[in-house]
Amino acid sequence: MTTAYDFEAKSLNGKPVQLQDFRGKALLIVNTASKCGFTPQYQGLEEVYKRFRDRGLIVLGFPCNQFGSQEPGSADEIGAFCEKNYGVSFPIFEKIDVNGDAAHPLYQWLKDEAPGVLGSKGIKWNFTKFLVDRTGQVTSRYAPTTKPEDLAGDIEKVLG
Repeated sequence: MTTAYDFEAKSLNGKPVQLQDFRGKALLIVNTASKCGFTPQYQGLEEVYKRFRDRGLIVLGFPCNQFGSQEPGSADEIGAFCEKNYGVSFPIFEKIDVNGDAAHPLYQWLKDEAPGVLGSKGIKWNFTKFLVDRTGQVTSRYAPTTKPEDLAGDIEKVLG
């Protein structure tokens, strides 16, 4: 059985990160962008991370430029933006594609495990969120309009 822990991604500094390093943790995986109407959700994501990290939640941010070219920056620019504007301390990865033939394997898997409305697999916009339980299985998919703070009840459930 495949789990979220079976994948690898590159950190903003280009180093490979084995998601198995997060085994036993719950994950909130989000495709992000710096120039989107939903960008202020970085603040909510950071607050959720701070609130639940000691209980086993890790937020993982994956910048993506596929929606309105709203993430045009370099890795250094993305990192500086997140830190300066929102004090982001959770892991942010290299910019990836979430849709299409070049979609990151993690996102191919996430979309298969938790299709969207009417079974659609595509990610519709920035700040689509996936909640993964401590066994590495997707429990929920959330629309970009769902605020991170509104996930607290579901996060509580997966943390046990």
